[in-house]
Amino acid sequence: MSSGMSTQRRVLTAAAGVAVAALALAGCSGSGNGSGNSGGSGGSLVIGTTDKITTIDPAGSYDNGSFAVMTQVYPFLMNTPYGSPDVEPDIAESAEFTTPSEYTVKLKSGLTFANGHDLTSSDVKFSFDRTIKINDQNGPASLLANLDSVEAPDDTTVVFHLKSENDQTFQQVLSSPAGPIVDEEVFSADALTPDQDIVKGKAFAGQYSIASYDFNNLIQYKANPDYQGVLGKAKTDTVNVKYYAESSNLKLAVQEGDIDVAYRSLTATDVEDLSKNDKVKVTQGPGGEIRYIVFNFNTMPFGAKTDDADPAKALAVRQAMADLLDRDQIAEQVYKGTYTPLYSYVPDGLTGANESLKGLYGDGNGGPDADKAAKTLKDAGIDTPVTLSIQYSNDHYGPSSADEYALIKSQLEETGLFKVDLQTTEWVQYSKDRVADVYPMYQLGWFPDYSDADNYLSPFFVKDNFIGNHYDNADVQSLIEKQRTTTDPDARADVIGQIQDAVAKDLSTLPYLQGAQIAVAGADVKGVTLDASFKFRYAPLSK
Repeated sequence: MSSGMSTQRRVLTAAAGVAVAALALAGCSGSGNGSGNSGGSGGSLVIGTTDKITTIDPAGSYDNGSFAVMTQVYPFLMNTPYGSPDVEPDIAESAEFTTPSEYTVKLKSGLTFANGHDLTSSDVKFSFDRTIKINDQNGPASLLANLDSVEAPDDTTVVFHLKSENDQTFQQVLSSPAGPIVDEEVFSADALTPDQDIVKGKAFAGQYSIASYDFNNLIQYKANPDYQGVLGKAKTDTVNVKYYAESSNLKLAVQEGDIDVAYRSLTATDVEDLSKNDKVKVTQGPGGEIRYIVFNFNTMPFGAKTDDADPAKALAVRQAMADLLDRDQIAEQVYKGTYTPLYSYVPDGLTGANESLKGLYGDGNGGPDADKAAKTLKDAGIDTPVTLSIQYSNDHYGPSSADEYALIKSQLEETGLFKVDLQTTEWVQYSKDRVADVYPMYQLGWFPDYSDADNYLSPFFVKDNFIGNHYDNADVQSLIEKQRTTTDPDARADVIGQIQDAVAKDLSTLPYLQGAQIAVAGADVKGVTLDASFKFRYAPLSK
């Protein structure tokens, strides 16, 4: 999932009247001990973030900020227990292949949504059917590429019919942004449902429900006493999440105790500074997040829809850029080691990861090579300098993005081979523009949906991928299908390597950094859990 990857096509108004007033009053750090009747063990917490929500309708968002909400409030058939990268049945009682192309799930009995509606197999079928039908360009439908149909033979049985047999990733997909189960009595079957309608309809059955919702300002969560999933009941009754425009304000808030936890995104300098403060604790978790540049194959220099279209020249431009990128300098100078260089499409630590880009570009050891870049452009008959229009988001990936892309601009320009027109746009507009071919090249981040190499391949490189950059390589698509259905682990890892090697030659995108998960909490806060599930859950937090 993108660290932010989708857009809501409407600007939602703030929740009216008493709800917002109540939330505003609750939006301060508190340690109340009243247990209430919401299912937690009492108390309240305040979490701060700079992440942005685009929509909490699962069919229309594929980004970290939106999924952070969904993780708390929607039920999943499969989920990752705390401290584990592996999925287990959540609201499901069992889940298994009953034939090579049929994955059968049995639901627990007596499941309900917070509004009192029964949660049955009909809701499950509805949830997956609508995601595929709506097929929102910013949604997670690409994760369901192998799903042929869903059958609900009785109230507690769901049968997923798959196009390819023995899909080794499908149970992980059920825990991903494509996996939230929604209430068919609240959600539209063929269009995105507005956030306020979802909140008003109390269409939740996760560890928490949303009590008040002020879009990208304040959300108040209340523990759900009826949650029956693998993660257990929430330890804190009330969690208030405050959204900050600037990471500097987020840092100040956690430092001063105005919030209990700061999660996404603090600058590397902020983290370094806070680590010396004995009033807070810095927690670091395994890093699946990556940063990369996307190339639009239609609109980049010499792209298919430009006046001087030439695929060989377009490739040469991408190759020369790869030759000049100095990952070590970006990682150390901008991120002070909280990010590390990434030389392929699957990050280090996952089965099948290699360093396919390292030997192909630059000096062959991870460093830049200006002479090689110059030769690549000259051999392709390209006059220099080549003008590059590169876009980045100024409010989504943290304030260091400005320094990050200023340095990338400098690296590309210092040889005289390129002249970079660097532009920035706020995330809500950015999300619309990037899928409308407005940006020839642009920044994205990716935060994994699940801990498997496929999640760094299928969403990016299948034909109808979420990037929408017009990359289409049938051989790569065939290999992606092959790795998904290869049951032997060693053989599958080999195919994953072949995919990385093939895409490295095409340069659909240019990955360059891999980052860690970082949360900063008050010294009295317990339960901060950053694990290989790559999900930040509020329920284990307490103080």
